[in-house]
This record gives sequence, C-alpha cells and structure tokens, in this order.
Amino acid sequence: MITITDTAAEKAKQLLTAEGKAGWGLRVYTAGGGCCGPSYGMDIDEKPGDNDEVVEKNGLKVFVDKDTSKKLEGMNIDFIDDGGKQGFVITGGGAPSCGPGCTSCE
Repeated sequence: MITITDTAAEKAKQLLTAEGKAGWGLRVYTAGGGCCGPSYGMDIDEKPGDNDEVVEKNGLKVFVDKDTSKKLEGMNIDFIDDGGKQGFVITGGGAPSCGPGCTSCE
C-alpha cells in the first residue's frame, strides 16, 4: 500500500480545511498509462467507495481502489516546495524504463 509523508499529510489537511472540506480525504487513481507504465492522479473526495482501501496518516485519509492500490505498493505521497515548484508528488516504486521512441519519460 502507498505511504504518506508527514509533510504531505499536514499540507493536505491545511488545503482541505481552507477549501471548507475538513475531514475529506485525498483520492489517488490511475490516470492512464504509456510506455513507462501507469500515470497516477490525485483529487479530493468526501468518503471512500465500496472498492477502496483507506490509508490514514496524522488524521488525513487517502482513498485508493484495490486495483490501483496493488500498483502503488512501495510508493509514497509527498509534498515538495523547492521555491520554484510546489505540489504533491508520488515517488518510489521503481518505474519501468522507457522503450525506444517514448517521449513521455524524458
């Protein structure tokens, strides 16, 4: 199952509260795929679906459907703020290498 850093959990809770959605959670989903493997997206959701697994960290809930959860094994949700870029990222998991002619991984 995916893990959540303390930084990501705290930032997500701050953002949800600012949006008037305290108590809601993040949803992680498969957003497509390509030659480098699946792409993932994140959204907010009020509650888990029937087929979801729920991960909780510091009071933040993350909802992931069971099929996607298997693909996210060993990956992490983090929040980066390096001055130029800011946002949530999914890291780890050892993405497969790109095949010839693949430009989506460059």
